[in-house]
Amino acid sequence: MKTIEKEDEVLMDRSENARRKFLRNSSLALGLFAIVPRHVLGKGFTAPSDRINLGYIGLGKQGGILANKFTTNTQAQIVAGSDVWGAKQEWFKGVVEGYYAEKRNMSAYNGVTTYLDYRELLNQQGIDAVVIATPDHWHAIQAIDAMNAGKDVYCEKPMTNTIHEGRAMVDAVEKNKRVLQVGSMQRSWDRFKRAQEIVSSGNLGKITKVLVNVGDPARAYDLPAEPTPEGVDWNLWCGPTKLLTYHHTIAPKVVDKYPDWRDFKETGGGILADWGAHMFDIAQWCLGMDHTGPVQFIPPKDRNAVRGLQMFYANGIEMVHEDFGRGWAVRFIGSEGTLDVSRRFLETTPGTILLPNGGDSKDMFKDQNNHYQNWLDAIKSRNQPICDVEIGHRSASVCNVANIAYELGRPLQWNPVKEKFKGDREANKMRKRKNRKYS
Repeated sequence: MKTIEKEDEVLMDRSENARRKFLRNSSLALGLFAIVPRHVLGKGFTAPSDRINLGYIGLGKQGGILANKFTTNTQAQIVAGSDVWGAKQEWFKGVVEGYYAEKRNMSAYNGVTTYLDYRELLNQQGIDAVVIATPDHWHAIQAIDAMNAGKDVYCEKPMTNTIHEGRAMVDAVEKNKRVLQVGSMQRSWDRFKRAQEIVSSGNLGKITKVLVNVGDPARAYDLPAEPTPEGVDWNLWCGPTKLLTYHHTIAPKVVDKYPDWRDFKETGGGILADWGAHMFDIAQWCLGMDHTGPVQFIPPKDRNAVRGLQMFYANGIEMVHEDFGRGWAVRFIGSEGTLDVSRRFLETTPGTILLPNGGDSKDMFKDQNNHYQNWLDAIKSRNQPICDVEIGHRSASVCNVANIAYELGRPLQWNPVKEKFKGDREANKMRKRKNRKYS
């Protein structure tokens, strides 16, 4: 295992200390019954229900979407949820329990227990794995806490919004022997699998350039202050980032649309990272760069530009953050042809690269497979899922370095082995964030 730097040890140790504190003060101290997770009893043990008990951290819109992915799966059951909003706890509990009551015969099911502080959820030994659907600035701390508590993890993308946290998560997976799936579910879709096959096969010839269109870089939080509503622990929502003033667009009470915390560097990585964790991830995968990344980042000369960042891999391939007119998509340019891929299309020029016998590709790739089943299968087999922690870290790192390059406005030399910038102290400081003490 790669040597853990002192900062990584602090990040991971605080997780274990917090867990011990909650063990002393919560359910075990009260003598409540706890189910021993199957992974504690050994690989060959089969639990009475043989269901994987899931806890959810973050019960907003994305948490609800992910709940839908697992309530329909008979190999798992949702038994707990945590959120800093009391109203969202009740909403989530009602949705999940209502579905089980209507659709499944689960006589032994005891419902969803909800918590304000996610660490209390992690304290429950009857939970095998957790789904993390909180804002990006929380991902690493919550995932490491979960793994230190013996839980497997499904972590939404982008995996982290700092490079330092990403490496700490990789180390935590290895230290705790956990299974972590990152929510870059396009890797499970047939359309993107076919794109990867074509690019890696050499059918496009020598790849010289890749265009990736996703949204704008992150910006500093700049929304006007509003009164903090009742029913939310705003200090805990902000957590490790600085204590922001409340604004309803970053944390709406009603779970009806995606909140805007993604736009700001304090809580996310801009839409560059939010969608880049999908589309840069596909570029990395197709190019065979899952365990590395670009070595040079050259931002546009216009400091106000939100497109135009050039990235170069060590083998000379250029990748550009550029709008080429097809929405959020990726274009691979080779000596023998091009390939465009998004969630709506997969096309090649010439068309015979994709369809050597002619035809129409529109109805070819309706199967999106099951990214969620892949994680459950990996939990049972103890094998790596399709988008493991190292892959998630490397794809997030492309987004994180890109944001740093846009913010600094100067070329950066990146060493993906050492995960450091060459000769740029300011950029190296931006690889991590000083976490606020929130509890």
